[in-house]
Amino acid sequence: MKRVSRICKDGFDIECIKGQREVYGIAYTQNILSGRWKYLILWYLKSKKRRYSEIKAFLGDISQGSLTKQLRELETDGLINRKVYPEVPPRVEYSLSSKGQEFIPIIDLMEEFGKKFGVQID
Repeated sequence: MKRVSRICKDGFDIECIKGQREVYGIAYTQNILSGRWKYLILWYLKSKKRRYSEIKAFLGDISQGSLTKQLRELETDGLINRKVYPEVPPRVEYSLSSKGQEFIPIIDLMEEFGKKFGVQID
């Protein structure tokens, strides 16, 4: 079996996709969700729109730079929507896109797996 090619910053090389179709879906998903906080951000947005400050408070020890980077990447990859309201000071809300909503069942499965096999908390 051939080794999986590395993913460059611009995505996959078309030749890589052709030669490794059987793992492309997994590699694609891993690539767009690489980042320590992305899964938790998506999980937190699954119930309602949230403001930046709410997301930051939920995640706790994430730096402002890291949170901004993760949110931008999720938006670029089409998983979340960012809406800026023309107010002073500006209000920004984040919500799941339709693509992000389609990912929620996977997040839910991850949650169930963690509950089943992770540390049991009473």
